[in-house]
Amino acid sequence: MKRARIAWQGGIHEARPHGADQLRLADGRIVGQAEVTWLPPVQPRTVFALGLNYADHAKELAFKAPEAPLVFLKGPNAFTGHRSFSRRPADATYMHYECELAVVIGKAGYRISKADAYDHVAGYTVANDYAIRDYLENWYRPNLRVKNRDACTPLGPWLVDRADVPDPMALRLTTRVNGVTTQQGTTADMIFDVPTLIEYLSSFMTLSPGDLILTGTPEGLADVKAGDVVDTEIEGIGCLTNTIVDDAGWFGAAGQGAHAQ
Repeated sequence: MKRARIAWQGGIHEARPHGADQLRLADGRIVGQAEVTWLPPVQPRTVFALGLNYADHAKELAFKAPEAPLVFLKGPNAFTGHRSFSRRPADATYMHYECELAVVIGKAGYRISKADAYDHVAGYTVANDYAIRDYLENWYRPNLRVKNRDACTPLGPWLVDRADVPDPMALRLTTRVNGVTTQQGTTADMIFDVPTLIEYLSSFMTLSPGDLILTGTPEGLADVKAGDVVDTEIEGIGCLTNTIVDDAGWFGAAGQGAHAQ
């Protein structure tokens, strides 16, 4: 089952796909997908994000692949929905997308074994965790400016139930910029797979419903500019669309920013 969260006519609704370009609300009303404001399909609680979790991506950036999961945290302000805007600041010289499988925790657990890991997963969605390479910081404040900027991480459009994804470790990831494919990979190439990440994180803290794990991105990064339309798609999960705007667009009427459609 696929579910979305949308804002429409002053309220927030759960919605499901209805035909090619419509949504069915929980009360049965039908609305066009272009008529609503898409929100992240879940309200993020604690968000864990993986750095360098694909060996090809680590090599692309000239980093050594990590021997243990490289994890940082993200604040809720970083997230925005499908068909939203993300800002490229005027001083940025290299901003790139990151197509990532996002794991949504559905059942609390502490010291979860790999064998039991999937029992704690509610489902999956798509994340595009934009990074500005200029803003990378040292070990003392890793990824603070890079990964916690307002609306730097579109999420969605759907939350897909765990039962509808038989093998999350065998999914194709694709990114297109203005319709041109720039990134392709597969979740099979993760260094640390989903069960390993759940076991690792829960070994020292309790995972709770609504927590998210962003599992990293494969190689194939490209600089994106204001006006670019970026599609990040994961097989069986969905296609997440986002548009890059400059400072004028972000702070002006078009931006209003994070939650504009």
